[in-house]
Amino acid sequence: MSKIGLYFGSFNPIHTGHLIIAQHILNETDISQVWLIVSPQNPLKTQKQLLNEYDRLHLVNLAIEHSPRLKASDIEFRLPKPSFTINTLTYLKEKFPQHEYAIIVGSDSWQNMANWKNGDKIIKDYPIYVYERPGFQNPADSPPNVFFLKAPLLEISATHIRELAQEGKSIRYLVPDIVCDEIEKTGYYKLKDPSK
Repeated sequence: MSKIGLYFGSFNPIHTGHLIIAQHILNETDISQVWLIVSPQNPLKTQKQLLNEYDRLHLVNLAIEHSPRLKASDIEFRLPKPSFTINTLTYLKEKFPQHEYAIIVGSDSWQNMANWKNGDKIIKDYPIYVYERPGFQNPADSPPNVFFLKAPLLEISATHIRELAQEGKSIRYLVPDIVCDEIEKTGYYKLKDPSK
């Protein structure tokens, strides 16, 4: 039974920070693959400025095309919206029972996990790998199936990347080159109407 790490996110867009965390998880844990679960709609985030989910999935696929242990997943596209992690986990266990699943979250999300739908059940039933984010220190004690990791931190924000792209400024090195080229070519994140 292989252990799959589920890394949920809007990936709006995917950037170098996401990829470093995914690779660090593969390097430092017994997880054999990381699936980047592209969320069509995060119940705790606004839809404003959210690129179409298929375009975001496309950018993730481009970013990881040479990384066999990373996989882009559109599993939540087929589930009721908004996307609740507990529903996705239940679906994955039914659809792919041959895998064991673990969850990868930042320390900011970990501190908010009690507010997730069935958050207590998720914490009890699944291994959780928490990477530290700036301003959200990992606690000294935690449940036995929660593992805190000091992943290399890059203070890269998808919001900042979108703002740069809107202004026609370069996002090179913040995202993989192939993602940068695609965003520039397609005009993703450029404002269609300057008044908006």
